[in-house]
Amino acid sequence: MRLIGHLATETSARTFGDYLYVQGVENRIENQQEDGWAIWVNDEDKLEGAARLLAAFRSNPADPQFQAQAKSAAELRAEEEKRQEAYRKRLRDRRHLFRPLTAYGFGPLTFALIVISVIVFFYSRFGMEPQRVMGLAITNYSLDDTAGPPWDNTLPEIRHGEFWRLITPIFIHFHVLHILFNMLWLRDLGSMIEDRQSSIYLLALVLVIAVGSNLAQFHFGHAPNFGGMSGVVYGLLGYIWIRGKFDPASGLFLHPSTVTMMLIWLVACYTGILGPIANTAHLVGLLMGAAWGYLASLRYR
Repeated sequence: MRLIGHLATETSARTFGDYLYVQGVENRIENQQEDGWAIWVNDEDKLEGAARLLAAFRSNPADPQFQAQAKSAAELRAEEEKRQEAYRKRLRDRRHLFRPLTAYGFGPLTFALIVISVIVFFYSRFGMEPQRVMGLAITNYSLDDTAGPPWDNTLPEIRHGEFWRLITPIFIHFHVLHILFNMLWLRDLGSMIEDRQSSIYLLALVLVIAVGSNLAQFHFGHAPNFGGMSGVVYGLLGYIWIRGKFDPASGLFLHPSTVTMMLIWLVACYTGILGPIANTAHLVGLLMGAAWGYLASLRYR
């Protein structure tokens, strides 16, 4: 925005400002006590033309062309306001369409889950020293034993009362991208459920899905060295997807493109090209969440 000059009175400044607007020159007028009314032009590429028009206006401000064209500025501004309102409406609709990526703000439980995950990640030295958080794994295992499975398939720690191990593998992450993507999805999906339903409801979902997906991963993945929030994330995804589909009044919604992307990622993980991944936890979490969403919707159908 650049200043092109001043006019003595507000009336003349507004008339000239309106005239510029009709000519397609966005501008602003501003009262400057000592110099009069300043004329500012938004687009620097139009400075020279606007300056020539200002000189012509100063030489003959009563010229009918200035007065006549300035009158149509109000109509143009009204039309522009209508276009802007239509654009804002489309923008609101688009945001509504992609509600899972809308900032709901952090739900308190979602925030707590993220904080715990980040603390565990740092304590494990960014996932490089999993032995530091072995007490959170579903069962103890040796990092050095290469002579066969160094773990007990009967989950002795849980049988002796360490029931938290059914849940706490969700807080273990092994590298930066692992925790980053999980926390971003947890932020959106978890906060949506807290916003539309309650923190207690989200807590129930997380606990049940965590237990189910962790046990499935242990028994069908044939190794205890797994972790991550992704089983829960897929569970929340499945819940929101199906609950929103069969119970739109719940306020839960996922755009089909989001679901498609996550399902493609699920299949890609199964190919093995992305490295060792807890695929069973992903699949079981998704199925548990979808089943929960469907059953929860039945009372409203």
